[in-house]
Amino acid sequence: MKVKSDFAYMRIAKVIEQQILSGTLRTGDKLPSLRTICREYGVSQNTALSAYYHLESKMLIETRPQSGYYVRYSKTTILSLPQITNPDASANYAHSELMVRKVYDNLGEDGHLPLALGTPANELLPIAKLNKGLMVATRELKGSGVAYDKTEGNERLRRQIARWSFAMECNFSHDEIITTSGCLNALSYCMMALTKRGDTVAMESPISFGMLQLAQVLGIKVLELPSDPQSGVDLNALEDALKDGKINVCLFISNFSNPLGSCMPDENKKQAVRLLAEYNVPLIENDLNGDVYFGQQRPKSCKTYDECGLVLWCGSVSKTLAPGYRVGWVVPGKFKDEVRRMKSYHNISSTAITQEVIAGFLETGRYENHLRKLRHTLHGNLLKFSRAIADYFPEGTMASRPQGGFIMWVELPRAIDTMELYEKSIRHKIGFAPGRIFTLQNRYENCLRLNYGLLWNEKLERDLKLLGELAKKELKRF
Repeated sequence: MKVKSDFAYMRIAKVIEQQILSGTLRTGDKLPSLRTICREYGVSQNTALSAYYHLESKMLIETRPQSGYYVRYSKTTILSLPQITNPDASANYAHSELMVRKVYDNLGEDGHLPLALGTPANELLPIAKLNKGLMVATRELKGSGVAYDKTEGNERLRRQIARWSFAMECNFSHDEIITTSGCLNALSYCMMALTKRGDTVAMESPISFGMLQLAQVLGIKVLELPSDPQSGVDLNALEDALKDGKINVCLFISNFSNPLGSCMPDENKKQAVRLLAEYNVPLIENDLNGDVYFGQQRPKSCKTYDECGLVLWCGSVSKTLAPGYRVGWVVPGKFKDEVRRMKSYHNISSTAITQEVIAGFLETGRYENHLRKLRHTLHGNLLKFSRAIADYFPEGTMASRPQGGFIMWVELPRAIDTMELYEKSIRHKIGFAPGRIFTLQNRYENCLRLNYGLLWNEKLERDLKLLGELAKKELKRF
């Protein structure tokens, strides 16, 4: 079988990976020799080696000196999925700001393991290329980028976002897009445009504390909906809330949610949009993780199915390329005038020079090249984190299995309070995000969120092992 492609090693690796995951190849089985791979696939030894290196990076196989390559993966170490969440069916006002502040006050400390973050490590970002792009933008922008831009934002960037939207089968015009200072800023404009104090926003639970805090600042009540760790928000619960007239607006993370890592299936997205159109309730869609998928193609968005302009689609490169650049956007549908007005009131215009840099990345193809590498690294990291949790954390620990993004949700035995665990782990310079900060209810006390977008090395594995040992000590107290 002749394999012709610059990425031939990936095709070979995929075939072997599927055989391992399906159980055709079992733990301890010996893999074909490099010579056999070369002969069967018609590739060079370097290509065959690359395929095995790729599988090693995912911890699916291992090499044994003087013996060859063997299957390392074992289905017996796969962690159970966390339970489907079941929050109270009433809006809640509880505060978690002090807990959030405590967690994030430690993020800037030297030597702390930043498992609480939801962004990739600097080592995984193309910082040198961004710096070059910044120099080019300074030379080429009118006034070197110091002048105000249009309220809608950098036109070059908006054209690239519109072009990029084909991946999720949307057909935007650049005139439909408004740029923002990151995704949370886009969500803020949308919330301010669509709600007033006392209104109710529906969100899946658990949910990003940034979105919870935004609702609290605006005086908006939050209705937390049950969620599945794989398929996302429960559509039956959504429909019941819509029938009862409880909801003024919805705010969902459709692809690789934070913190569960769930991804709404396309059929669920389509059904959700249909339901919201029936009750004329807008959906603010946070889709900033959609480009970091581990499958064959980018998942669609709810916006893909929007025929009424009720979906306000928000995105950003803050999680994939340049967190500090604060470049985001929104396609507000029929609410464009309201959202544009909010931006003009609060920000006048976005930062022109950073938007120009990101536009260049999208235009030249550098962004897609970067994403391919990032997806590969993150998928490997997820498998390594899952194995470390299975090996080192207390028996009965459950963990989500995200198909993209940067974060995973871990559910420890109920006796463990992760706020208390956090206090102990931070003394060892290990930080994570306790589950309680992802809700306005008294829930998820035994849960935590981990960021696997870090540089995997021996120290990281040691720290995960130590965190697991600390969790086991907490369990022994009961």
